[in-house]
Amino acid sequence: MTENTAPAKLNPPVFYSAAGLIVIILAFAALAPTTADAWFQAIQSAIITNASWFYVLAVAVILLSVLYLGFSRMGTIKLGPDHSEPDYSRVTWFSMLFSAGMGIGLMFFGVAEPVMHFLAPPVAEAGSVDAAREAMKITFFHWGLHAWAIYAIVALILAFFAYRHGLPLTLRSALYPMIGDRIYGPIGHVVDVFAVIGTVFGVATSLGYGVTQINAGINYLFDIPVSDTVQVVLIIGVTLLAVISVTTGLDKGIRRLSELNMILAVLLLVFVLLLGPTVFLLQAFVQNTGAYVSEIVGNTFNLFAYEKTDWIGGWTVFYWGWWLSWAPFVGLFIARVSRGRTIREFVLGVLLVPAGFTLMWMTFFGNSAIELILNQGVTSLGELVQNDVPIALFAFLEQFPWSSFLSVVATLMVVVFFVTSSDSGSMVVDMLCSNGRDDTPVWQRIFWASGEGLVAIILLLAGGLGALQTMTIASALPFTIILMIATYGLIRALRVDVHKKDTLQNNYLTASSSSNKNWRERLHNIIDFPSKSVGQRFLLQVVQPAFDDVAEEMRSSGLTVNLEIDDKDNKTFRVIHGDEIDFIYQVHLASHIQPAFIHADADTTDAPEEQKYYRAEVHLREGGQDYDILGWSRDAVIGDIIDHYHKHMHFLHVLR
Repeated sequence: MTENTAPAKLNPPVFYSAAGLIVIILAFAALAPTTADAWFQAIQSAIITNASWFYVLAVAVILLSVLYLGFSRMGTIKLGPDHSEPDYSRVTWFSMLFSAGMGIGLMFFGVAEPVMHFLAPPVAEAGSVDAAREAMKITFFHWGLHAWAIYAIVALILAFFAYRHGLPLTLRSALYPMIGDRIYGPIGHVVDVFAVIGTVFGVATSLGYGVTQINAGINYLFDIPVSDTVQVVLIIGVTLLAVISVTTGLDKGIRRLSELNMILAVLLLVFVLLLGPTVFLLQAFVQNTGAYVSEIVGNTFNLFAYEKTDWIGGWTVFYWGWWLSWAPFVGLFIARVSRGRTIREFVLGVLLVPAGFTLMWMTFFGNSAIELILNQGVTSLGELVQNDVPIALFAFLEQFPWSSFLSVVATLMVVVFFVTSSDSGSMVVDMLCSNGRDDTPVWQRIFWASGEGLVAIILLLAGGLGALQTMTIASALPFTIILMIATYGLIRALRVDVHKKDTLQNNYLTASSSSNKNWRERLHNIIDFPSKSVGQRFLLQVVQPAFDDVAEEMRSSGLTVNLEIDDKDNKTFRVIHGDEIDFIYQVHLASHIQPAFIHADADTTDAPEEQKYYRAEVHLREGGQDYDILGWSRDAVIGDIIDHYHKHMHFLHVLR
């Protein structure tokens, strides 16, 4: 149970290959943007024409798989050892999910997309009440459960294999069910390089487009002109903030910015609700949600096969490709902040809470904008949205009281959202290049954060952003194929864990009755609060001899047994099973604070040693089993080892 304290190492094949390919692709997109755009557009058009059905089917399978994993028996499995606890509170966790997932997209499209669908719907009459209903249904569909399910499945795959089975927290681990240890070779390097390139260009493209909205905001607030020079300065500013954030680490920089963004988002949302048509918006949210849920199956599989429209390629397939292309980055980040949660809690948290907030946002902003155009005659808002999407949010806020204040809040949100996207993207790329570790040297994090800003500036000035965005979305096709295979592998691996959990269902506490000669000794073990020295003596005088006895007997039967003494507080008994799963039984000396009735004034945050007591807790391969064997006899410990080994052998029998 000892932590790996060795410094994180750079993975040269991934780092140098990714950096080199990024330079080559960047040069192509910047020096020949027209040619690059034509090439990538041709690829994307071919994908939309011939593979749109695959995108739609794949995203449907992903959503069904996530729901199945969350609400089946597999949902009880933890993303980590059985004894692990979440690293972050729910509020902080939700904030980081929202900021990394699609917060910036809501700022850009919260007003624009519903209005665009309202003015140019796929089936209804443009500008009508029916078009307003359809616009919100379509917007909900694009920004709802499907998008978050894509992020969730990638995060589940990575978190499960990294935290439950000790694999690197990089994209290569998703292939483990298919290729096993070959993920550490060239195939794994290629997958991680693909993820690095996709993340860098995805974040850089968003930075390039995003500064146009920031520029629009400060133009509205301070009359600063919209120009390339201003936008380059803005990218430099956002990048510097991202560098500061990413160098302070996940627990300080990214976490605090995410919490700030969530506060600002709720504040702006409440203002729009209260200053706008409040009752109508609440009614619309309920009705939009009902329409979305009632039609989700039909919309999920709707390819407009009979209508013969290009709308599906321009919107739905485009969105599915965009979410899929961002999934390696966002999924890895979500996995990083989700350790210790059960799969059910993870699915509910990642799928329902951010999606619910997203749909509320789209209703309050989108329906308010449509109401202004449809019933209040503000047709200029629709014209502005069609002609200049970045200005849409600020043109919308101009219709409210305190519009200047709201625009300041919105501009600050856009800036902070871009900073969190950049610094979380830099952290993910750094992890991909460092075998999944995030305790990397500062220079690596600065290198990637600065690199994303530099790529965005070059592409913005050279006019290559459109080509790169098209390339990023087109690259989602091969990733989707890999993701389908990895999802199948995850379900298979989880079934193994469920079988193993079934074999461990037992009331361990009753086993202690055989370890004592009479009830007085048993009672003494329950009410005693042993010191660390007592625990260490128990490990040395009882656990170690018990391990030796069982190991000697097993070795005489031809089994390979390793006894590992990590330190005075940990002893591990391991039976090697070759190609099958090894058996691990560990006794870990864990400290706890004595209960209040022993030390009523105990400070649990920094208690002195005399206020602590120790338990000899059993850990198996799956993690801590939450029971204590301190005070048991040698024979009782031996019996516990044999009981667990018996269950392990039954588990292996079930798998065969």
